[in-house]
Amino acid sequence: MCLAAIHWARIEQIYYAASREDAAAAGFDDARIADELAREMQQSSLPIGQALRDDAVVAFEAWERKADRTQY
Repeated sequence: MCLAAIHWARIEQIYYAASREDAAAAGFDDARIADELAREMQQSSLPIGQALRDDAVVAFEAWERKADRTQY
């Protein structure tokens, strides 16, 4: 979600201080997250399923009707 928000907000550059290795050394190892992102959704180690699609489509349709929306 955070990565999607960054792209949708049109952020042009990301800065960071600590590397993945620095974070892992402090106990914040994100290798599992990187591995998940590299997998196809059907191969995820976490169950992924779609729910409430009709509600989501209604929200997107309302967005498309919005005259002052930002085009993504």
